[in-house]
Parts: sequence; C-alpha cells; structure tokens
Amino acid sequence: MSRRARMRLLLGAGAVVLVASLASACSPMYVIRAGIAEAKILRARRPIPEVVLDLATDERTKTKLTFVVEARNYAISEFGLDVGRSYTSFTQLDSDTLQMVLSASPQDQLAPKTWWFPIVGRVPYKGYFNQDAAIREQDKLEEDGFDTYLRPTAAFSTLGWFADPLLSTLLRLDEVDLVETVLHELSHNHLFVKGQVRFNESFATFVGRAGAIEFFCNREGGGSDTVKCLRAQARWRDHQRFEEFIDGLVEQLEVVYQDTALAYETKVAEREVIFDRHLEIFANDVQPSFEASTYQGFLVTPLNNATLLTRIRYNHRLQDFQALLEREGDLRSAVQFLKDGVDRVDDPFDLLPGGTVDPSAS
Repeated sequence: MSRRARMRLLLGAGAVVLVASLASACSPMYVIRAGIAEAKILRARRPIPEVVLDLATDERTKTKLTFVVEARNYAISEFGLDVGRSYTSFTQLDSDTLQMVLSASPQDQLAPKTWWFPIVGRVPYKGYFNQDAAIREQDKLEEDGFDTYLRPTAAFSTLGWFADPLLSTLLRLDEVDLVETVLHELSHNHLFVKGQVRFNESFATFVGRAGAIEFFCNREGGGSDTVKCLRAQARWRDHQRFEEFIDGLVEQLEVVYQDTALAYETKVAEREVIFDRHLEIFANDVQPSFEASTYQGFLVTPLNNATLLTRIRYNHRLQDFQALLEREGDLRSAVQFLKDGVDRVDDPFDLLPGGTVDPSAS
C-alpha cells in the first residue's frame, strides 16, 4: 500500500472515529481504540487474487478464497446486491476471534439494553477488540442486575464505508457456511435500515441462507443433487425449525414477564422453570429433528434473556421471509421488493407476507 493510500485510510478511519466519539454515548477512548483496531485490519488487506497466486498460500485457503470470489460475483450478477468493494481483499489475523460482542437485558423482560452510535443508530450490542475490556463491562452490567451474553464473532460489516476484507477467522467454516456468511455480510451493504437491528440481521440471515441455496444449486458446477446444494437446503430448513422453537419459548416467557401482578423475584424464578423445560424439549425433541445442524451452542451457552434476544435478532420471521421468496419467485425480486419498500413503512417487517403492506401497491 502506498504512503498516499495509507494516509487516505487513516484519515478516513480517523474521521469516522472523531464523529463517533463526539456523537455516540460511548467514551471517546472506547471509540478511538475501536478505530485503531479497524484501521489495523484495513491496513493489512491484500487483494484476494494476489493471495491465491502466492506460492506460500496453502491449497485449502486458495479453495475457500475462490469460493468467496465466486459467491461475491454471484451476489452481484444474480441477486442484484450492491456490495461496493467489500470482500475483494483478505486480511490474515493473529487469532481465531475478531472481536467480542456484548449484549445485555433485564432479567424480568425481553428488552435489550442498547447503545447509540452514529451511522447505524441505536443497537443492542457493543463490540470490543479487547477481551479484558469486554469482561470488565460485562461484570459491571451483571452487578447492575442485567443478564449478559459475551460472544466471539468472526466477521463484521462497515456497511460499505470501507472495503471490508475477508478475514482469516472465516476460513475455519465449511464451504456452505462460508458462502452463507459472505452473503449475510454483503447484504448489509445493500440494505441496512437505521435503528432496525432485528430486521437487518434477520434479512441478512435470509439472504445468506437462501442465497447459498441458489449459489450451490444453480451455479455452473453446482446442481440440485450435489452435496453442497442439499446441505444448504437442509440448513435453511433447520434454521426455520429453530425459529419455531424459539417463538414458542418466547411466547411462554412473555406470559410471565407481562403479568403485572407478579413480583420481580417471582418472574425470575418462573422463567428459570420455563428455561429448564425448553432446554429439555430442545435436547430430546428439537435437536434430533435437524437435518444438517446441531445448534449445540444453545445447550452449552447459559440461557438467559440476553442470549435469547441474540437468537431472536438473527432468526425473526424467517418463515415469512421464505413466503416472500416464494411469492416473488426468486431472491433478486424479493430483495428488490424490500429495498423499494423500507422507506414507506415505520416497521420494515410490515413488508413481509402477513404484514400491513399490500404488495400490489408497490
């Protein structure tokens, strides 16, 4: 990277950091540290073709990077996604985890604690490139009575502000999950509704899963009878089954949480009974029904309101997204329908089948 290019990168990252530190509710030091970490990742980018042609690159990495390039091109040509320059480069990280993401919620209601940032608006999580800082914040929130969930993440999106590189943390995924994750992150560049995190993430889940099916089943070299096509289809069905299970759990919790006659301590005690019962249902009935997934993390991660809200955030109304796909005929048309309609509604979920928007009026 030339000196001029490095200067543009640092100035761009610096401008975002300056705006964020002045406008967000987070401390300037937090935002500055995040900006420095982001600039370091961007500065280490290498063009993917260069990495593939490098004799020092192992064959496994070359194969997966080739899938990424193909999936990105497919997203542009077949789905009509505007992805900018994202995922045209690759960054090798020093660890298997990019950053830690912290979420929190009161123990007696499914209501996420939120943080406000410029550009993206109010979001129900806060990212840390420093694990110790994340743990300190988690401890503080728990002392204040919140449920918390601190999890690692291997990918992120700057929503097109920078040319996001593919990170080495993603290469541990198999080809189907890798393509799904690439499409998920690229979809944020194409459609992102400020302050609507649940819609944005569920939309990205839909594009990632349904897009992976189209990619592996319809692209040249793929086919409806190939292992990867069948695996992608099975995982999308599993995702929708998991959503059904989560919806049932939420419905029972809300009966308790919304009962104004119950004291705080009673609500917390009753929710633990519901949690224990649904963990047993999941292990005995739901998990064995999956075709290509295990969702083992649901059993090993402590179940509380914060962990549950994270599941909901990425898996909300997936069956309605699938119904939209079936109505519109293909993913390109479904994505375009949503993009055309989000400015006309307060709640973008109203655009889905069963919502308040008449598709004939679009």
